[in-house]
Amino acid sequence: MAIPAAAATPGNPKPFYARLGFQITAGIVLGIVLGFADPQLGQSMKVLGDIFLRLIKTVVAPLVFLNLVLGILAAGDLKKVGKIGFKALIYFEVVSTIVLAISMVLANYSGVGVGLNLQPDAAVHAAATASYGKAAAPIGFDAFLLSMIPDSFVGALTGHSLLQVVVLSIAFGAAVLMLTAKTRTVVEGAFTTMSDCFFKLTDLVMRFAPIGAFGAIAYAIGASGMQALVSLGYLLLVMYAILAFVVIVVFGVILRCFGMNIFHFLRYFKAEIGILFATGSSESAFPRLMEKLQALGCSKQTVSLVLPTGYAFNLDGTSVYLPLCVMFLANAYGVPLTWEHQLGLLLIMLVTSKGAATVSGGTFIVFAATVTASGILPIEGLPLLFGINRFTSQAVCICNAMGNSVATVVVAKLNGDFDEGVAKAEYHRALGRPINASL
Repeated sequence: MAIPAAAATPGNPKPFYARLGFQITAGIVLGIVLGFADPQLGQSMKVLGDIFLRLIKTVVAPLVFLNLVLGILAAGDLKKVGKIGFKALIYFEVVSTIVLAISMVLANYSGVGVGLNLQPDAAVHAAATASYGKAAAPIGFDAFLLSMIPDSFVGALTGHSLLQVVVLSIAFGAAVLMLTAKTRTVVEGAFTTMSDCFFKLTDLVMRFAPIGAFGAIAYAIGASGMQALVSLGYLLLVMYAILAFVVIVVFGVILRCFGMNIFHFLRYFKAEIGILFATGSSESAFPRLMEKLQALGCSKQTVSLVLPTGYAFNLDGTSVYLPLCVMFLANAYGVPLTWEHQLGLLLIMLVTSKGAATVSGGTFIVFAATVTASGILPIEGLPLLFGINRFTSQAVCICNAMGNSVATVVVAKLNGDFDEGVAKAEYHRALGRPINASL
């Protein structure tokens, strides 16, 4: 199998201007400048960001499918797959619940939305229902279960639900394990070759990342500029602060318990964080995360099983977004929420946050579903929050992606599938200095 590009050690390091991280940063800076200097021209650059996202979306579902199946085949039997999956799901639920609770508590004391004194308007309510009603249909447990099952093999790969891809991959991998050893070897070899081809395709797509980042940021700045309301700006400030707390403190404590340093970890993924910030889509960094987590010492089997599953079940950034925006609407419209109401909403969020689309805007659709399912929050407030969705999604998707990367490392360590020596060598190569103590 070909060595992932992230793990290769070049004889002659590239000059700084040829590195992807620098090029993405430059694209972001130029996009910000253009957005402020010529907002109209900046908005016209949206097509560049959209092209990049479309290119990324062409490889994400096949990569998830191929690598989940290969992860199951690498395990050799369903018992080992179940062992890894069980630990991963327990981790996902525990951490997601902790993050939801932290966000809800902080949202209560932050005062987001206080002072707006908005009143429900029948016309606005009707317009909001028409715009978001379809996406925000109330989600029951039976509807959630049904949404997990694809209605066709190809449909699962062409839709926007990674949860369906995960279910399809597990079923297909289990079926391949039932084949004879000779046939299974042929299938595994074919899937490995196809996976390598899709990673090469990803390398080609990533060459467009700086241009895509430039277009996405230029559009965001050009469309919104400095006209954001003070209350929405405060909501953004609070949300970014809580997301930073979750990434640095919560993830930092988890990594410290497993002998790793959160700041080394974030530096290692700085190029991917730049892509996530520019595109506002968790999908945009998925292929690179798969490569770099393997290069960091996680076994291919664990990465192939845990990372795609985490994208469906472990959205920590979404778990911060939901309680904050719920409290913003409640305060803005004067809707009293008792602790009993909030506990009920937390239970709804535990369901609605699972299987969220990882494309840009997916978190907002999940929030719209939560608002509708609650029955007590004003749906007419959705357009107000949609106006800043671009800025919220940038930070949310970073938290989602880093949360899943941390989860992959933790599960790999719990299963003895993490190579400390490889990790230190990769950190040394990527960070430019030896890591002798904590990773």
